[in-house]
Amino acid sequence: MYKLFVTAAMISLTAGCATKQLETNHQETLGTLKNIESKFDNKLEKIESQLNEQDHYIYSLEQEMLVLRSKVDSLTHLAAARQAEEHAKLEQEGELEVAVMPRIAPINAPVVLGSVEKVTINDIDTNFDARIDTGAQTSSINASDIQEFERNGKRWVRFHMFDETQPELSEVWIESPVIRFAKIRQSTSSETERRAVVELWVKLGAVREKAQFTLADRSHMSHPVLLGREFIKDIALVDVSKQFIHSEEN
Repeated sequence: MYKLFVTAAMISLTAGCATKQLETNHQETLGTLKNIESKFDNKLEKIESQLNEQDHYIYSLEQEMLVLRSKVDSLTHLAAARQAEEHAKLEQEGELEVAVMPRIAPINAPVVLGSVEKVTINDIDTNFDARIDTGAQTSSINASDIQEFERNGKRWVRFHMFDETQPELSEVWIESPVIRFAKIRQSTSSETERRAVVELWVKLGAVREKAQFTLADRSHMSHPVLLGREFIKDIALVDVSKQFIHSEEN
């Protein structure tokens, strides 16, 4: 009987040790996984930071190129004007036969935008104040009551475009196919937000372009529309000291 008791006690003790060992191994595994996840998140944040830096650098190069194109255009006009003046002077003095001066085609100069401009969204044919933001890559609009639905096998959204200066727009629905979904990380939070991206025709002065907009709650912002670098690049320069340069043309 004593031997049976001792054997049972040893078995119980061994089982208890095995259970504790399993629990210890489980905790170590969880710790290892959390450590791997933390390292992965850190690497992901570094990659995102590097991509943002590269994006800003590329944009700065594009802006420099636009400035250079504008200078070349000015120099081309100046050279043509001086050549024409010299030609007229020589012709007047009888030192040059009359000839047709070749026309030098100027390089298209970029449009100059102020920090705030009036824009027209063609889908509702209404003007809005738009913030021109070179620090933002994608444009965005103040959308409310966003509803996703399917049409002809594709994802669509309908929404109201909210502008506190035009409350009547809260009754107007805008419908558009979804181009993609963007993950936006707020500066005040580590969590990402999934937002629909749509394409809308925009008119700003003489510029009429199709632009991609993220649908966002901009009710806390000063302007219902934001135009980012994707809209500005290749067509415009921004003079932050001015506003509403193209209001009369819109």
